[in-house]
Amino acid sequence: MKAAPKVNDVDTYIASFPGETRKLLEQVRATIKQAAPEAEEVISYQIPAYKFHGMLVYFAAYEKHIGFYPTPSGIAAFKEELAVFKSAKGSVQFPLDKPLPLDLITEIVTFRVRENAERAEIKALKKK
Repeated sequence: MKAAPKVNDVDTYIASFPGETRKLLEQVRATIKQAAPEAEEVISYQIPAYKFHGMLVYFAAYEKHIGFYPTPSGIAAFKEELAVFKSAKGSVQFPLDKPLPLDLITEIVTFRVRENAERAEIKALKKK
C-alpha cells in the first residue's frame, strides 16, 4: 500500500485505504479535530492537513505505518515521548500493528495550536 492517489478531500483520501488502515486514519482525524476544532481541514502535498494560523499538522497512511507530521517544533517539543517511535526532524511513524498514541497526538496538536496562535499574535502586534 502506498500513499493514496491524487485526491481533493480527506474523506476520499481515507476511503482509498483498506478497512483497518481506514479505521486508524479516522482515529487520527478525529483526534486532531477534537484537539484543534477551529483548524481548517485541507489536502496539502496530497495528504490530509490542518491549518490554524498557518499549517498545523499533516498525516498519511503507508504500508506499515501512519506518518504524522507536526513540523520540526512539534517533534522537538515531544522528543522524549516520541523516542519509542521512528522519527525524523518533522515526522514520526506510528506502526499499523500497534495502538495509536492518541493522547500524545492530542498533546502535540494542542502544542502546535498554541505555537501557531502565539506566532500569529506576535505578527499582529508587529503590524500595529
